Amino acid sequence: MLLELRIRAWVYPTQEPFCQGEIASAVNDFDKFCAWRTLQTKSIMKPMLLAAALVSLVQLEGCAQNGKKNVSTKKDNSNEVSRHVGGPCEGCEAIYESPIAFENLNQTDSLPDFAEPGPKIRISGTVYRSDGKTPAKNVVIYVYHTDQTGHYTDRGDQKGWGKRHGYIRGWVKTDRNGFYEFYTLRPVSYPNSNIPQHIHVTVKEPDKNEYYIDEYLFEDDPFLTTSERNKQEKRGGDGIVKLILQSNGVAHGTRDILLGKNIPAYPSN
Repeated sequence: MLLELRIRAWVYPTQEPFCQGEIASAVNDFDKFCAWRTLQTKSIMKPMLLAAALVSLVQLEGCAQNGKKNVSTKKDNSNEVSRHVGGPCEGCEAIYESPIAFENLNQTDSLPDFAEPGPKIRISGTVYRSDGKTPAKNVVIYVYHTDQTGHYTDRGDQKGWGKRHGYIRGWVKTDRNGFYEFYTLRPVSYPNSNIPQHIHVTVKEPDKNEYYIDEYLFEDDPFLTTSERNKQEKRGGDGIVKLILQSNGVAHGTRDILLGKNIPAYPSN
Protein backbone atom coordinates (compact mmCIF):
# COMPACT_ATOMS: atom_id res chain seq x y z
CA MET A 1 0.00 0.00 0.00
CA LEU A 2 2.85 2.35 0.84
CA LEU A 3 4.40 1.77 -2.57
CA GLU A 4 1.05 2.38 -4.25
CA LEU A 5 0.48 5.67 -2.45
CA ARG A 6 3.99 6.82 -3.23
CA ILE A 7 3.51 6.04 -6.92
CA ARG A 8 0.20 7.86 -6.89
CA ALA A 9 1.77 10.91 -5.19
CA TRP A 10 4.56 10.92 -7.77
CA VAL A 11 2.29 10.48 -10.82
CA TYR A 12 -0.65 12.60 -9.61
CA PRO A 13 0.79 15.24 -7.22
CA THR A 14 -2.28 17.48 -7.49
CA GLN A 15 -4.96 14.78 -7.75
CA GLU A 16 -7.98 15.04 -5.43
CA PRO A 17 -8.54 12.24 -2.85
CA PHE A 18 -9.76 9.03 -4.43
CA CYS A 19 -12.85 7.01 -3.49
CA GLN A 20 -12.28 4.92 -0.37
CA GLY A 21 -13.93 1.82 -1.83
CA GLU A 22 -11.67 1.83 -4.85
CA ILE A 23 -8.60 2.37 -2.68
CA ALA A 24 -9.53 -0.65 -0.56
CA SER A 25 -10.04 -2.79 -3.67
CA ALA A 26 -6.74 -1.70 -5.15
CA VAL A 27 -4.87 -2.34 -1.90
CA ASN A 28 -6.45 -5.79 -1.65
CA ASP A 29 -5.23 -6.62 -5.15
CA PHE A 30 -1.83 -5.31 -4.25
CA ASP A 31 -1.67 -7.48 -1.12
CA LYS A 32 -2.51 -10.56 -3.19
CA PHE A 33 0.44 -9.82 -5.42
CA CYS A 34 2.65 -9.39 -2.36
CA ALA A 35 1.61 -12.84 -1.12
CA TRP A 36 2.43 -14.31 -4.49
CA ARG A 37 5.80 -12.61 -4.38
CA THR A 38 7.20 -15.35 -2.10
CA LEU A 39 6.56 -17.88 -4.87
CA GLN A 40 8.27 -15.92 -7.62
CA THR A 41 11.71 -14.65 -8.30
CA LYS A 42 12.53 -10.99 -8.04
CA SER A 43 13.23 -10.76 -11.77
CA ILE A 44 9.69 -11.94 -12.56
CA MET A 45 7.96 -10.08 -9.74
CA LYS A 46 9.22 -6.56 -10.37
CA PRO A 47 7.33 -5.95 -13.62
CA MET A 48 4.22 -7.60 -12.24
CA LEU A 49 4.27 -5.37 -9.14
CA LEU A 50 4.65 -2.35 -11.35
CA ALA A 51 1.75 -3.52 -13.51
CA ALA A 52 -0.45 -4.04 -10.45
CA ALA A 53 0.33 -0.57 -9.21
CA LEU A 54 -0.45 0.96 -12.57
CA VAL A 55 -3.75 -0.92 -12.78
CA SER A 56 -4.70 0.34 -9.35
CA LEU A 57 -3.89 3.90 -10.35
CA VAL A 58 -6.00 3.62 -13.50
CA GLN A 59 -8.93 2.38 -11.40
CA LEU A 60 -8.47 5.19 -8.90
CA GLU A 61 -8.27 7.82 -11.61
CA GLY A 62 -11.60 6.60 -13.02
CA CYS A 63 -13.18 6.91 -9.59
CA ALA A 64 -11.91 10.45 -9.22
CA GLN A 65 -13.45 11.44 -12.54
CA ASN A 66 -16.77 9.93 -11.50
CA GLY A 67 -16.63 11.98 -8.34
CA LYS A 68 -16.16 15.14 -10.39
CA LYS A 69 -18.76 14.54 -13.06
CA ASN A 70 -21.52 16.36 -11.17
CA VAL A 71 -19.44 19.50 -10.80
CA SER A 72 -20.76 22.16 -13.16
CA THR A 73 -18.36 23.49 -15.75
CA LYS A 74 -20.91 26.00 -17.04
CA LYS A 75 -19.62 29.53 -17.33
CA ASP A 76 -20.82 31.81 -14.55
CA ASN A 77 -23.51 34.07 -16.00
CA SER A 78 -24.46 35.71 -12.71
CA ASN A 79 -23.45 39.13 -13.98
CA GLU A 80 -25.83 38.77 -16.90
CA VAL A 81 -28.94 37.91 -14.84
CA SER A 82 -30.88 40.36 -12.71
CA ARG A 83 -30.90 39.52 -9.02
CA HIS A 84 -34.00 38.04 -7.44
CA VAL A 85 -36.45 40.64 -6.17
CA GLY A 86 -39.59 40.51 -4.08
CA GLY A 87 -38.64 37.79 -1.63
CA PRO A 88 -40.41 34.41 -1.32
CA CYS A 89 -43.69 34.04 -3.18
CA GLU A 90 -45.62 30.78 -3.10
CA GLY A 91 -47.64 30.36 -6.27
CA CYS A 92 -46.17 33.31 -8.13
CA GLU A 93 -44.90 30.89 -10.76
CA ALA A 94 -48.54 30.48 -11.82
CA ILE A 95 -47.99 33.55 -13.95
CA TYR A 96 -46.20 31.29 -16.43
CA GLU A 97 -49.30 29.14 -16.90
CA SER A 98 -50.88 31.67 -19.23
CA PRO A 99 -52.70 29.87 -22.05
CA ILE A 100 -51.46 32.64 -24.34
CA ALA A 101 -47.76 33.27 -24.86
CA PHE A 102 -46.57 36.44 -23.13
CA GLU A 103 -45.67 38.11 -26.42
CA ASN A 104 -49.26 37.66 -27.61
CA LEU A 105 -51.05 38.87 -24.48
CA ASN A 106 -53.34 41.88 -24.74
CA GLN A 107 -53.66 44.81 -22.36
CA THR A 108 -57.30 43.81 -21.74
CA ASP A 109 -58.80 40.55 -20.51
CA SER A 110 -62.19 39.29 -19.35
CA LEU A 111 -61.94 36.64 -16.65
CA PRO A 112 -64.06 33.48 -17.12
CA ASP A 113 -66.68 34.53 -14.56
CA PHE A 114 -67.58 37.86 -16.18
CA ALA A 115 -70.45 36.31 -18.15
CA GLU A 116 -71.92 34.76 -15.01
CA PRO A 117 -74.45 36.35 -12.63
CA GLY A 118 -72.97 38.72 -10.09
CA PRO A 119 -71.69 42.27 -9.58
CA LYS A 120 -69.59 43.11 -12.61
CA ILE A 121 -66.48 45.21 -12.21
CA ARG A 122 -63.77 46.66 -14.41
CA ILE A 123 -60.32 47.36 -13.03
CA SER A 124 -57.87 49.49 -15.01
CA GLY A 125 -54.77 51.54 -14.47
CA THR A 126 -51.28 52.45 -15.54
CA VAL A 127 -48.09 50.68 -14.55
CA TYR A 128 -45.14 53.00 -13.98
CA ARG A 129 -41.47 52.32 -13.68
CA SER A 130 -39.80 52.91 -10.34
CA ASP A 131 -39.37 56.62 -11.06
CA GLY A 132 -43.14 56.95 -10.76
CA LYS A 133 -43.39 58.83 -14.05
CA THR A 134 -42.36 56.60 -16.94
CA PRO A 135 -45.05 54.19 -18.20
CA ALA A 136 -43.84 50.58 -18.12
CA LYS A 137 -44.68 48.56 -21.21
CA ASN A 138 -44.75 44.77 -21.57
CA VAL A 139 -45.37 44.09 -17.89
CA VAL A 140 -47.38 40.88 -17.43
CA ILE A 141 -50.05 40.95 -14.72
CA TYR A 142 -51.64 37.77 -13.37
CA VAL A 143 -54.81 37.98 -11.24
CA TYR A 144 -57.11 35.46 -9.59
CA HIS A 145 -59.83 35.49 -6.95
CA THR A 146 -62.72 33.62 -5.34
CA ASP A 147 -66.07 32.91 -6.96
CA GLN A 148 -69.48 34.05 -5.70
CA THR A 149 -69.38 31.44 -2.92
CA GLY A 150 -66.02 32.60 -1.59
CA HIS A 151 -64.11 29.61 -2.93
CA TYR A 152 -61.29 29.16 -5.42
CA THR A 153 -63.32 26.74 -7.46
CA ASP A 154 -61.70 24.10 -9.64
CA ARG A 155 -64.12 23.01 -12.33
CA GLY A 156 -62.21 19.81 -12.85
CA ASP A 157 -60.22 20.86 -15.88
CA GLN A 158 -57.70 23.05 -14.09
CA LYS A 159 -54.02 22.23 -14.23
CA GLY A 160 -50.99 23.31 -12.26
CA TRP A 161 -51.70 26.17 -9.90
CA GLY A 162 -55.19 26.42 -11.33
CA LYS A 163 -56.18 23.59 -9.00
CA ARG A 164 -55.55 25.92 -6.06
CA HIS A 165 -56.24 29.32 -7.60
CA GLY A 166 -59.44 28.16 -9.26
CA TYR A 167 -60.79 28.86 -12.72
CA ILE A 168 -61.28 32.61 -12.18
CA ARG A 169 -57.92 33.94 -13.25
CA GLY A 170 -56.51 35.98 -16.08
CA TRP A 171 -53.42 37.53 -17.66
CA VAL A 172 -52.83 40.92 -19.25
CA LYS A 173 -49.76 42.74 -20.54
CA THR A 174 -49.35 46.49 -20.42
CA ASP A 175 -49.24 48.36 -23.72
CA ARG A 176 -46.66 50.97 -24.65
CA ASN A 177 -48.43 53.48 -22.40
CA GLY A 178 -48.35 51.13 -19.42
CA PHE A 179 -52.12 50.66 -19.59
CA TYR A 180 -53.95 47.51 -18.47
CA GLU A 181 -57.51 46.49 -17.63
CA PHE A 182 -59.55 43.41 -16.81
CA TYR A 183 -63.23 42.59 -16.39
CA THR A 184 -64.56 40.18 -13.79
CA LEU A 185 -67.10 39.78 -11.00
CA ARG A 186 -66.46 41.27 -7.61
CA PRO A 187 -65.05 38.48 -5.43
CA VAL A 188 -66.70 37.27 -2.24
CA SER A 189 -64.98 36.91 1.14
CA TYR A 190 -64.08 33.46 2.39
CA PRO A 191 -67.05 31.69 4.02
CA ASN A 192 -67.53 32.34 7.75
CA SER A 193 -64.69 34.87 7.85
CA ASN A 194 -64.16 38.59 8.16
CA ILE A 195 -61.35 38.65 5.60
CA PRO A 196 -61.86 41.48 3.10
CA GLN A 197 -62.77 40.72 -0.49
CA HIS A 198 -59.61 40.70 -2.54
CA ILE A 199 -57.99 39.91 -5.87
CA HIS A 200 -54.51 38.37 -5.82
CA VAL A 201 -51.99 39.84 -8.23
CA THR A 202 -48.53 38.92 -9.48
CA VAL A 203 -46.41 40.98 -11.87
CA LYS A 204 -43.56 40.06 -14.18
CA GLU A 205 -41.31 42.73 -15.65
CA PRO A 206 -39.38 41.83 -18.82
CA ASP A 207 -35.99 41.89 -17.07
CA LYS A 208 -36.95 40.60 -13.60
CA ASN A 209 -38.44 37.61 -11.89
CA GLU A 210 -42.10 37.50 -10.97
CA TYR A 211 -43.22 38.91 -7.60
CA TYR A 212 -46.46 39.73 -5.82
CA ILE A 213 -47.83 43.15 -5.00
CA ASP A 214 -50.63 44.18 -2.64
CA GLU A 215 -53.98 42.61 -3.40
CA TYR A 216 -56.78 44.61 -4.93
CA LEU A 217 -59.10 45.58 -2.06
CA PHE A 218 -62.34 47.56 -2.13
CA GLU A 219 -62.91 50.85 -0.36
CA ASP A 220 -66.52 50.08 0.58
CA ASP A 221 -65.87 46.59 1.94
CA PRO A 222 -67.15 46.48 5.54
CA PHE A 223 -64.37 44.03 6.41
CA LEU A 224 -61.73 46.54 5.33
CA THR A 225 -61.30 47.96 8.81
CA THR A 226 -58.70 50.42 10.00
CA SER A 227 -56.71 47.50 11.33
CA GLU A 228 -56.79 45.77 7.95
CA ARG A 229 -55.78 48.96 6.17
CA ASN A 230 -52.80 49.34 8.46
CA LYS A 231 -51.65 45.82 7.64
CA GLN A 232 -51.15 46.63 3.98
CA GLU A 233 -47.52 46.69 2.86
CA LYS A 234 -48.32 48.84 -0.17
CA ARG A 235 -46.14 46.72 -2.40
CA GLY A 236 -46.46 48.28 -5.81
CA GLY A 237 -48.39 51.13 -4.24
CA ASP A 238 -51.82 51.34 -2.65
CA GLY A 239 -54.06 48.42 -3.62
CA ILE A 240 -57.35 49.81 -2.28
CA VAL A 241 -59.76 50.55 -5.13
CA LYS A 242 -62.83 52.76 -5.09
CA LEU A 243 -65.54 51.32 -7.32
CA ILE A 244 -67.91 53.68 -9.15
CA LEU A 245 -70.97 52.23 -10.86
CA GLN A 246 -71.15 53.14 -14.55
CA SER A 247 -74.22 53.59 -16.75
CA ASN A 248 -73.60 50.17 -18.33
CA GLY A 249 -74.02 48.49 -14.95
CA VAL A 250 -70.32 47.76 -14.54
CA ALA A 251 -68.53 49.29 -11.56
CA HIS A 252 -65.16 50.75 -12.45
CA GLY A 253 -62.10 51.07 -10.24
CA THR A 254 -58.64 52.45 -10.95
CA ARG A 255 -55.36 51.26 -9.60
CA ASP A 256 -52.00 52.48 -10.83
CA ILE A 257 -49.00 50.27 -10.06
CA LEU A 258 -45.55 51.56 -9.19
CA LEU A 259 -42.93 48.93 -9.97
CA GLY A 260 -40.42 48.35 -7.19
CA LYS A 261 -42.41 50.27 -4.58
CA ASN A 262 -41.76 48.55 -1.22
CA ILE A 263 -40.41 45.49 -3.05
CA PRO A 264 -37.47 43.81 -1.23
CA ALA A 265 -34.15 43.76 -3.08
CA TYR A 266 -35.49 45.91 -5.89
CA PRO A 267 -32.61 47.81 -7.53
CA SER A 268 -32.52 51.53 -6.99
CA ASN A 269 -32.44 53.96 -9.90
